[in-house]
Amino acid sequence: MNDEIEISAQLERANGLLERVLAEVARTPSTHAIFVDAGYVYAAAGRLAVGTEDRRAFDLDAEGLIEAFIDKARTLFADSRLLRVYWYDGARRRIHTVEQQSIAELPDVKVRLGNLNANNQQKGVDSLIRTDLESLARHRAISDAALVGGDEDLVSAVEAAQGYGARVHLWGIEASDGRNQAEPLLWEVDSQRTFDLDFFKPYVSRRTAAMSYETAGTPRPAREDVRFVGAQVAAKWLGARGREALVDLLPGHPYLPGSVDQELLVEAEKLLAYSLRGQSDLRRALRDGFWEHLRTQY
Repeated sequence: MNDEIEISAQLERANGLLERVLAEVARTPSTHAIFVDAGYVYAAAGRLAVGTEDRRAFDLDAEGLIEAFIDKARTLFADSRLLRVYWYDGARRRIHTVEQQSIAELPDVKVRLGNLNANNQQKGVDSLIRTDLESLARHRAISDAALVGGDEDLVSAVEAAQGYGARVHLWGIEASDGRNQAEPLLWEVDSQRTFDLDFFKPYVSRRTAAMSYETAGTPRPAREDVRFVGAQVAAKWLGARGREALVDLLPGHPYLPGSVDQELLVEAEKLLAYSLRGQSDLRRALRDGFWEHLRTQY
């Protein structure tokens, strides 16, 4: 009789512990991260938008594209918070280029560098992705991973993350001639999504011999001037769309939807007569001015 009472008490304690654990899990917000194979993005987006994979032939607005990825993830993982964006690229002797330094300075972005061999081929990037994916999944730091890539070597990374309970969602870039993602990778992931030309058009532009704003002799504007222009564009944006659009925008602070961010950039460059592409400090000042004006109106 005493044994039955003791067993019953143990079961009751175990059930109570399980209930507390489940309650804690229910209160813990879901978290997602975005893993971007920059080599794949440059090659696939370049071929799609300007017809070449040669990085020297086009400019990629990495900052704007990262914002667009964050915005898309916010829509797809509506009840989840962003951990960060991981940007994987190659560099000789793993020394950051000026562009990679600019990307590394962005908020919520972590740049991981593999090596570049004599043929400008990335080495070690896939293993970096696997290490990060597996580690974050093992420590329950993420529940969902958006993976932008196409290499078959990423299959092991996907399997490792899934083994710890994370869901992996493969994001790809439209290919004009067949696929640019390995079939075994497509088979392993939990979901697939392909971005088309319209998605990438604002962020990829062919380099020309045309004179840029800088070479035309326009001096670099001060951060406060750029911030003021951001507020000007915000006032114009709000006047055209009204307070309802503002209410929809505020929950995403400090991030702007890709379309709004691109509109802000284009309008600001017109007012400044100066290109802000690749200048992360001025881009942040621009967004700060935009948000500051909107928040004063709410």
